[in-house]
Amino acid sequence: MPRQVDHAGRRRLIAEAVCRLADERGLEGVTLRDVAARAQVSMGAVQRCFHTKEEMLVFTLEQIGERIGERVRARLVESPAQSAGTALGHAATEVSLLREEHRAEARVWLAFVAQAAVSEPLARTLTANYASLQEAFTRLITEAVEGADHAASLDPRREARTLLALADGLTAHVLIGHLTARQAHEVLDAHLAGLWERPARPPHHPNGSPGTR
Repeated sequence: MPRQVDHAGRRRLIAEAVCRLADERGLEGVTLRDVAARAQVSMGAVQRCFHTKEEMLVFTLEQIGERIGERVRARLVESPAQSAGTALGHAATEVSLLREEHRAEARVWLAFVAQAAVSEPLARTLTANYASLQEAFTRLITEAVEGADHAASLDPRREARTLLALADGLTAHVLIGHLTARQAHEVLDAHLAGLWERPARPPHHPNGSPGTR
């Protein structure tokens, strides 16, 4: 009988080879031939799994996004008693990829972000990933500030966008050495503390300051 091929498993194997090569050389150094050699499969096997290099890259980016998303979800459920604010901090830390064991993944992620600027399929995949994370951040911020004095003046969706952009920016700043991981954590913690401790804004009076006529 012919040997059964685990097609899904082979696609994941190839995606891991893409990640290792991208970490070493950047995406410009990823060729189908080198991916096949690194994954220890034939060129034909790679081409049967992916019709084009771009299709292979999109699948790899989806795999990275799923891996980060799984870690975020795991941090959210590992302690059901944690507050929404604590859960948000854990989630933002995962997205920032600040831990040493995620440094290679951070390099690959930013390589894909750069390539997405000139690749519409990669840009669509990244947009979907960011949208999913933004929804999770929005929900947690909404829960965390519920009942707070400044809840009415805070826009959870806008704050979620800000936090996601900050987390992504910290990834780059740590990778290039502008910030240490500790400093990046301090920036993230200070931003979150400001979010929870923000004083309520005075009501807006279109015709002047409060009490004026």
